[in-house]
Amino acid sequence: MKKITYTVLCFLVCWTTACKKLDVPPINIVQDKDVFTSPGGIQAYMARIYSELPIEDFRYSPQRGLNFFWIISPFSAVSGEALSRDQSSAMQENVDESPWGDCYKLIRDVNYFLENMPKYAATYTPAEVNSWMGEARFIRAATYFALVKRYGGVPIVDKVLQFPTSNVDDLNIARSSEEEVYDFIATDLDYAYANLSESNQVGRANKYVAAGFKSRAMLYAGSIAKYNQISLVDAGGKRVCGIPSTKAVTYFKAAYDAALLLENKYSLYKKAWAAGDKDAQYQNYVNLFFDETSPENIFVRQYHYPESVHGYDAYNVPRQLMGANGYSAEVNPTLNFVEMFDGIPKNADGTIKTTTAGKYDLYTNTVDLFANAEPRLRATVILPGDVFKGQSIEIRRGIYTGSSAGGISPLLPAGSTANYPTANIVQSSNASQTPYNLPGGGTMNPAGLSGVFTGDGTAAISGFSVRKLLVPDKPTSEVLENRSDQTWIEMRYAEVLLNRAEAAYELNALGQNDKPYLQDAFTATNQIRERAGATMLASAADLTSVNVIRIERRKELGFENKTWWDMRRWRVADKEQNSTIYRVLMPFYSANDKKYFFDARTDERNSRYTFDVRWYYEQIPNGEIQKSQKLIQNPGY
Repeated sequence: MKKITYTVLCFLVCWTTACKKLDVPPINIVQDKDVFTSPGGIQAYMARIYSELPIEDFRYSPQRGLNFFWIISPFSAVSGEALSRDQSSAMQENVDESPWGDCYKLIRDVNYFLENMPKYAATYTPAEVNSWMGEARFIRAATYFALVKRYGGVPIVDKVLQFPTSNVDDLNIARSSEEEVYDFIATDLDYAYANLSESNQVGRANKYVAAGFKSRAMLYAGSIAKYNQISLVDAGGKRVCGIPSTKAVTYFKAAYDAALLLENKYSLYKKAWAAGDKDAQYQNYVNLFFDETSPENIFVRQYHYPESVHGYDAYNVPRQLMGANGYSAEVNPTLNFVEMFDGIPKNADGTIKTTTAGKYDLYTNTVDLFANAEPRLRATVILPGDVFKGQSIEIRRGIYTGSSAGGISPLLPAGSTANYPTANIVQSSNASQTPYNLPGGGTMNPAGLSGVFTGDGTAAISGFSVRKLLVPDKPTSEVLENRSDQTWIEMRYAEVLLNRAEAAYELNALGQNDKPYLQDAFTATNQIRERAGATMLASAADLTSVNVIRIERRKELGFENKTWWDMRRWRVADKEQNSTIYRVLMPFYSANDKKYFFDARTDERNSRYTFDVRWYYEQIPNGEIQKSQKLIQNPGY
């Protein structure tokens, strides 16, 4: 092809001739020479393909797909991390919003760049050409990873397909095996690592970004090889879904070795951290998501008002901090998630302890229950009564007005899914509350300023609000749907350490002893726990199962859109979501005691989550299947 049409984002093409000739392209056509002969043209091309990377960031929803404002079905509301008023069950990605087509468009643009950049190589230094080619290979690898983790084996297209063509069969490409796709990704990332420099512009890949992504992709492949039980073999005997278990060691080693490449190149953010100081550790964890100079950030997607924005703050602030759009508290962390953290009073089964000898424990302040919790929890979840933006966040289920002589018995039997009794409990259906007159004087709103409101769609429904990634000083006047522009951190060093720890543990479990893998897993995990203010593991013997590392991963990467994919690669989603009702923690104020108690129960909506096993491999859009006789559908669709 001599020329290609682009959406012009970053530059204008100026024409100086006044003559009109039949062989002059229209002015809306950008020719290859306009792109490849100037650094500005290449910069524009790169900016566009980076912007199209299939990253599940602030603007992603499994119901709405990529690059949508996601008030509907936030990602954390399908993983058990949170509840949402607009999500009441498990779901797979909406096939109508499948990224399949967009990914292959991006792959074509990358292939076009890879084929044409060498033709203009004499214009630039070898280092410049190698770096651009490495970036393109990184983008292609990241795009294929977005495909393979959803669909298994997909068609590998490593050249520009010409259409129309004399041989239609050239366009009729069968799915490669899942193993082949992961190997293709590894090859692209190895090329990127070898050809990229150690530094690049923020938001663009360097060699360590490529290595970090390889650690992620190969860990995923190793997990599929070890845990997947679903197989699909095409007519030619190619395994398009599933990877032989014999390859688990190969992929876990590739993940481990790739993670090692980032050692001493990045580090955990600890600028405000101080040993033994919970407040400093809390503030440090909050700050790491907003400090553009963080040594932990490996790969980010930047936003900037007004050119590129999202609505994370508007959707997720507590009700009492709601902006003019009228949205709030869309992401409500579950008690299941909160119970993973250290320092909370717990029963023998690991659930939160809210009673003693069958009577509720009483607290002067709601935050007192969490006084000894690891600081990372407060930096991730807004706890009832904690302070955010200078306000104590009031989350209450109601006011208990009954007698407390001899203690207060549980309001409902253990495991009950019934509604709370109306006797002796003052509740509120919406934010327009009637204050309750307290014994001895004074009044109190039954649900506080942020709910729970039983009939209002703007308040917390789990007893918690999300804290992570909310801008701590954004004025209420700017808490609007199209006004947030904080950076999305797609990969940070904490994830790479967790990749390393998990791969090392798996290698040890698979009998590999060429390195002290278990000890390394222990060391990496403790680095994460120390920064978080969690209880340190005493020795490698504390890694009693892979679940110790998995829980650490869930806590550290919570609400960063990673957990859903982890549940899928571990093949645990169907077990965790087997007619599951997630748990909540409801604070009540005892009027006679002038103290608070907490009731742990299942979600009052009785929303049951069940994951269909076939969802581990998503449905390929039927329109794509119809285009090619060689493209077979995944099992169960």
